[in-house]
Amino acid sequence: MLTAVETSGDALGAALARALRARLGPGVRFVGVGGPAMAREGLSSAFDPASLAIVGAFNAIAAYPLVRRRVRETAELARREAPDAAVLIDAWGFSIRVAKALRRVDAGLPLIKYVAPQVWATRPGRARTLARAVDRLLAIHAFDPPLFEAAGLPTTFVGNPALVERAAGADPAILRTRLGLRPDQPILLVLPGSREGEVRRLASPFGDAATRLARRHPELAVIVAAAEQVCAQVAAAARAWPCRPIIVESPEDRASAMRAATLALACSGTVTTELAMAGCPMVVGYRLGPLTHATAKLLLRTPYITLINVAACRFVAPERIQGRCAGPVLARDLAALLDDPDRRRAQVEAQTAALEIMRGGLDDPIGAAADAVVEVLARQPRASSGV
Repeated sequence: MLTAVETSGDALGAALARALRARLGPGVRFVGVGGPAMAREGLSSAFDPASLAIVGAFNAIAAYPLVRRRVRETAELARREAPDAAVLIDAWGFSIRVAKALRRVDAGLPLIKYVAPQVWATRPGRARTLARAVDRLLAIHAFDPPLFEAAGLPTTFVGNPALVERAAGADPAILRTRLGLRPDQPILLVLPGSREGEVRRLASPFGDAATRLARRHPELAVIVAAAEQVCAQVAAAARAWPCRPIIVESPEDRASAMRAATLALACSGTVTTELAMAGCPMVVGYRLGPLTHATAKLLLRTPYITLINVAACRFVAPERIQGRCAGPVLARDLAALLDDPDRRRAQVEAQTAALEIMRGGLDDPIGAAADAVVEVLARQPRASSGV
């Protein structure tokens, strides 16, 4: 069983499914919850997870009845299918509830959490909660294992798949030609998030910043990359911007745009690591609902929200949060990068150094995660196992 309810988790689950099939053979079967990427790997989802891509404690409270229903449906699927193990990917709120429900369905089912909650940043008590709920943690950050092992949870550092080059199909020169852009024309790439709430809160300030920068630099091309699950929402918002951006939607065009861009304006999240991998300097923005932000300020234990900044222990990439995530502020940050090639070069070098810290010496994170799952299966063979 694999469960993932967010875009990044869906991609992670799909890659893990491919790696597990390579190790366990074509007879392995996947059940659970996932999006389009996992569907392409043969998983028939119990429900469409898009409605559960929730950000913010207060949004989560409003969605609680839906979450409970989806948890019950996932547990019922496990009861019917009797999986050999369950891998619960990211999505803390959903995953911890599913773990408890699965334990009630089958106390002997091995439960594996893939991607740790960010206890280094906030809510350290979650380490103890997770240790009581699952049997194994696969951590993507090298600084995670000590925090969870201290709580009694066996933890394996498997590395972050976002740190592995995935340039297949990415060609910045071809993208420029197809979009009618000169080889030396500056490009601002805008990435306003992969969740509906993120796009709703960031589309306006990101559009304002892009428009201000384009007015100052008339030769600037603005490209907006829309994540798969929010394509229509992003496209509708971006078409209303005065700067008349170019909208790209395919994963290949998104990867090519990251490598073609002179600089980027990005929503905080996995995409910031992908931009660093592509060698693109960036400005990071994020907004939460007012009550959620007030709560977060009380809970946060770190001044950084971007992983490359966490790894470097400094603001390698500028972060503009909440009220500071406004068009004029973002435009000034972007202009400082666009007007100064040396500044862009220095930021790219610092981003690359932070990536090396984050890699922790691992070259195949998905393979390491699959090996850990296979190890759990081997240690706890189940009578129902078909592999």
